[in-house]
Amino acid sequence: MSVTSRYRMAWESFWSEAPEGQGAVFWDAEPMLTAGRHLAHFEPHLVDPGLPMIDLGCGNGTQTRYLAERFGHVVGADLSAAALDHARRADPAGRAVYRQLDATDKAEAQTLHAELGDANVYVRGVLHQCEPDDRQPLADALATLLGDRGRAFLVEPSQESKTILRDLAQGPEGPPAKLAPVLRHGLTPGAAPDEAVPEHLRAAGLSVLASGELPLISTEYTGDGTRIELPSAWVVAGRGR
Repeated sequence: MSVTSRYRMAWESFWSEAPEGQGAVFWDAEPMLTAGRHLAHFEPHLVDPGLPMIDLGCGNGTQTRYLAERFGHVVGADLSAAALDHARRADPAGRAVYRQLDATDKAEAQTLHAELGDANVYVRGVLHQCEPDDRQPLADALATLLGDRGRAFLVEPSQESKTILRDLAQGPEGPPAKLAPVLRHGLTPGAAPDEAVPEHLRAAGLSVLASGELPLISTEYTGDGTRIELPSAWVVAGRGR
């Protein structure tokens, strides 16, 4: 299966309107606060750090470029062509390569795996806003990309974050400036149940090798100058132990 046209168009319209530059959208925090923290939990579990690294749902490529400074072959993959346009413009030296990928489409995942071989995959905040019927196909495609030797790191906002975002959106001044476009384009952050990630991974034949909690840092601030952080859970997954 593949994602619905409504979902695809929501992301295309979001990224087509998104400003240029790191930090311009709600979740585009500095890599040292995001991928940098995540790698401390991910790297100890890599069977082979020399495998290609896929940044799945790379958006405008902020974290992709960071990963490309640390791994030899990094691929930024995203559903949205407009997002990939942002990513390529922000990476004129071509430190990473960028691919349009519907990560719910098993055939597309198989094609990419045939090109790259087994890969390690970094997934930050993708599954939580997928439509429910897309979550298991995405986990299945992730298993395809990993193959036998790859490892995946997924970090997703917890359900508690949905309440936080709702309260922000319904505040007396309306949603914060960077959250408003997310909601206006019909995207639904924090929609997945907390147990969904490990359940979908296990159903895809993967084992959860490690897990924990970290705040998901945003680029937005409340009226009193406090940076908005969302509670999130991370897992490392792969075949075997």
